[in-house]
Amino acid sequence: MTDPYDVLGVSRSASQAEIQKAYRALAKTHHPDLNPGDTAAEERFKAASAAYDLLKNPQQRARFDRGEIDASGNERAEQRFYREYADADHGGRYASAAGYEDLGDASDFFADLFGKRAEAGGRTHFSARGRDALYHLDVEFLDAANGTTRRVTMPDGGTLDVSIPAGIRDGATLRLKGKGGPGLGDGAPGDALVEISVLPHPLFTREGDDIVVEVPIALDEAVLGAKVDVPTISGTVRMSVPAGSSTGDVLRLRGRGITPKGRPAGNQRVVLKVVAPKEPDAELKAAMEAFRERRTSDLREDWRASA
Repeated sequence: MTDPYDVLGVSRSASQAEIQKAYRALAKTHHPDLNPGDTAAEERFKAASAAYDLLKNPQQRARFDRGEIDASGNERAEQRFYREYADADHGGRYASAAGYEDLGDASDFFADLFGKRAEAGGRTHFSARGRDALYHLDVEFLDAANGTTRRVTMPDGGTLDVSIPAGIRDGATLRLKGKGGPGLGDGAPGDALVEISVLPHPLFTREGDDIVVEVPIALDEAVLGAKVDVPTISGTVRMSVPAGSSTGDVLRLRGRGITPKGRPAGNQRVVLKVVAPKEPDAELKAAMEAFRERRTSDLREDWRASA
């Protein structure tokens, strides 16, 4: 994989805010929803998403900078033992006694460690709960908002279907009981812990259970009012823009936000942005000049007074 800093176009000294800003710009440019059928744009979006996923977490970024993991987030060979030990649950979730031969009788060691030692027919018998398996899953913004099912491939080649609940937040961890490593002896299997990363969307952002989207409107729509199509996380709706709207005005679509289990649905906040034509025609120019001559109010009077 290409160096993630190069993919995002930032320096190694870039702040986390600069990394996020660079990713959002690339996502808006290359997102598949905005470039249907463009496989090159889709590949650039995937590369940017992978790079951002690696660098957005300061601890993971620091490990990459130290050379402990590669650009795909995989352990480098010389770091493998350390990570296996560090990731283990020290309450007794080791997968096996392999690698502890220098401790003498490994069975005795593990039996004492787990507090499960018992004599049975002159032999030491012990059991321990299996080790938890750790996974990371990238989820598209709309899938996280609306809920979905994703399939995870495990190291042994098996697959695991993960149900993503509607409204799941970035950084949340799903626990799948009994889907981790096998137990020792009579011990129960461990769990599968799936950490969720919600990928940014080129249009939507989430604030609590509300969805926020900026919608451009034309000058005539702002002045005269209009009905415009507005995207939501559950499809497009028709919304009325009041006459006399300005950039920064916020309209609310009730119940069109996140609908988390056990809580009322959030709203969608629509932030208006008035966009003037880059090359106004002669008729529009004439109308604006006539309006300027008739205008008597000073729109910046209150603004200056507050300075």
